[in-house]
Amino acid sequence: MGTLRIESKGFKEMKRIGNLYDKVCRLDNLYLAYDKARKGKARQYGVRLFEKDVEGNILQIHDELANGAYRTSEYKVFTIHDPKEREISSLPFRDRIVHHAIMNVMEPIWTSVFIRQTYSCIKGRGIHDVLNHLKRDLKDVENTRYCLKIDIRKFYPSIDHDILKSIIRKKIKDARLLKLLDEIIDSAPGVPIGNYLSQFFANLYLSYFDHWLKEDHKVKYYYRYADDMVILSGNKSYLHGLLVEINHYLATRLNLQLKGNYQVFPVMSRGIDFVGYKFYHTHILMRKSIKKRLCRKAARLNKKDLTEKEYRVRIAPWLGWTRHCNSCHLLKTVIGNEKVFGF
Repeated sequence: MGTLRIESKGFKEMKRIGNLYDKVCRLDNLYLAYDKARKGKARQYGVRLFEKDVEGNILQIHDELANGAYRTSEYKVFTIHDPKEREISSLPFRDRIVHHAIMNVMEPIWTSVFIRQTYSCIKGRGIHDVLNHLKRDLKDVENTRYCLKIDIRKFYPSIDHDILKSIIRKKIKDARLLKLLDEIIDSAPGVPIGNYLSQFFANLYLSYFDHWLKEDHKVKYYYRYADDMVILSGNKSYLHGLLVEINHYLATRLNLQLKGNYQVFPVMSRGIDFVGYKFYHTHILMRKSIKKRLCRKAARLNKKDLTEKEYRVRIAPWLGWTRHCNSCHLLKTVIGNEKVFGF
């Protein structure tokens, strides 16, 4: 494959960085990666097995990395069906430590490439960050009357390895680190959902597309969460024209295709269904599917003889969603106990 022109005219590249591999291999970095990889997973069989000889296993990983002998283990693949069917890939604990060791070094470097309107899997951002930004920007009613909402068809499985490698090489020139990253990339088709590194690979893959929209096309109101994207404008025809150019960019530069469910619509009448909420200019509602799951959960809990504290603990994850939208009436109807949710 030839050299790919994926950069934005307005995006000024930082100097390519080297001398990173030794930082990844350092024992203190591997122990830090071990602590991060086991967080919330200490009871898993693979973690407990590894911890029978933590020092010996860490030293083995160190030696494999230092000698260039490390190879990704075999994946365990399974399918989940909630909220939609997805194929998940899982690696042994030792491989997850290697991924964290890489990210300890690479996260600040790669994050510096991302525009502020990229929200998925980045520290300090996330669903509530995009919610606050979108809520703020919708106050500019005149310039947010219409919404273009798109997402990418089979995004993770469709990521082209050669293109991803070329994007990584725009920032990194350390030959040993590039060899390690290439081996991890080529260990599975596309980018496997479930890998810690995959989250950043996916963001990197669309990072220059983000800059192209913001800097070449001067798109003011743009938000991306993984491969779900929202663009707002006061001009419906402009969004239709931009959709054509987006299709062309994704197909010719990133070998990606949009899903056929793309749409341009008025925000006032339909609302923007995004990151679990439905956004209007004047208010925010919970997404219908999440509201239904809340109702089912509350119905089951209401049949049990629980103390107020027990009830709050079990309903807490759902109350987290309600805190950020107009949900007072919903809570009073579904739960019926004002002491539980604090209104």
